[in-house]
Amino acid sequence: MRLICRRILRCRHTCALLTVVLTTCTAAQTITLRRAVELTLSHSGMTGMADPDQARAYAAYREARNGYLPRLVSGSGIGGSYGFPLSLENAAPSLFNVTSQQALFSPAQKSFVRSANSGYQSARWQGQDQRDGLIQDAVLTYVELNKWSQELDLLKTEVGNNQKMEAVEQERIQAGVDKPVELNKVKLASARVRMRAAEAQGSADVMRLHLAQLTGLPAEELGTDPNSIPSLPEFKQDEDLARKAVEVNPAVKAAEQQAIAKRFHAEAEYKSLLPSVDFAAQYALLANFNNYDVYIRNFQHHNASGGLVFRLPFFDPVQRARAAEAKAEAIRSTRQAEEAKQKVSLETLRLQRIVEQLAASVEVAQLQYDLAQSELEAAQVRVQTETGTLREEQDARSKVEQSYNALIDANLALDKARVELLRHTGELEQWALSGK
Repeated sequence: MRLICRRILRCRHTCALLTVVLTTCTAAQTITLRRAVELTLSHSGMTGMADPDQARAYAAYREARNGYLPRLVSGSGIGGSYGFPLSLENAAPSLFNVTSQQALFSPAQKSFVRSANSGYQSARWQGQDQRDGLIQDAVLTYVELNKWSQELDLLKTEVGNNQKMEAVEQERIQAGVDKPVELNKVKLASARVRMRAAEAQGSADVMRLHLAQLTGLPAEELGTDPNSIPSLPEFKQDEDLARKAVEVNPAVKAAEQQAIAKRFHAEAEYKSLLPSVDFAAQYALLANFNNYDVYIRNFQHHNASGGLVFRLPFFDPVQRARAAEAKAEAIRSTRQAEEAKQKVSLETLRLQRIVEQLAASVEVAQLQYDLAQSELEAAQVRVQTETGTLREEQDARSKVEQSYNALIDANLALDKARVELLRHTGELEQWALSGK
């Protein structure tokens, strides 16, 4: 982009262009690309455990892990008794009671903890993928806004130049030098420039509003700094970027961890059919009005019990069906992880080849622009030496404008492809924050 700007500065309207740019910069709140990315991340809340999905997954992991800690419950079961004191909700009637239970040996609980931990890691990778998506959105919006802003400044100058050409052509027609059809040609060229200017203005307004929504800044005061955009890296076509993307891509990592979580969950469901040991304890303060002293010979108010609880499931068809269901879900999740790897690998290779094609198209557009610029300079020399016509100069200027627009579009397409490829290879955030 800076190379193109240096070539444009050689045109005759250099002073007018710089005046417009300086006026725009002083009126707008200019932010750098790095600042735009930082504001986007903070405005969206994508920092640490602020992500609700990640917080939920971490809470699920703590729930499974804390199964080995004692769970204390206190309360009372106050009520009258007629005859022998029967239980109230599986507990003896009491003035006050405390119960405690915790797992000591449970193969299923161990697998449940591993499953929850893998689920938490999957949520973290998903959060990273969402973070990269926000960064990509902010970067592309910033780059495109910068592109349209620069082109809009040039187009405004071109509109003024074409208006002057229309006035000159009208004078030549009135003097009988040119035919009236020449005025229509000049008006057509002016209309094309105004159409491009309207497109640039509309696109710039949309990009500015979107960047304002991402960063939380006012849209009417938002401007870009071209010098804050770091140079995009060149990607070698013989480099195995597809393999690299599979190794570091957050979406692939999330799918892999999700598959591991489902596999541990299925393992836990099957291990629920194995023996387990819990520790349980209870204290209760009993009352006389529940007839304990009538039916119990050595009744006392304070009572406590504690010990180990062994469980040995030997027939549980419901649990076996649940385990089979979890196994099928684990198989499906594993296949989804493989599909995610293949998708990322294929998309990375496609982007790698597209970057090469777009780089070639930029080179072609650059040569076409250079050629049109040379033809314009030659036409201007002929006009000054009175060996050429204004019509030739206008045609040459129109070719310069068209070739410049094509060059800008080609550079933008190449930048978008490179930014997307940076995201696939896990280097987008480092690149975006490497600027000023």
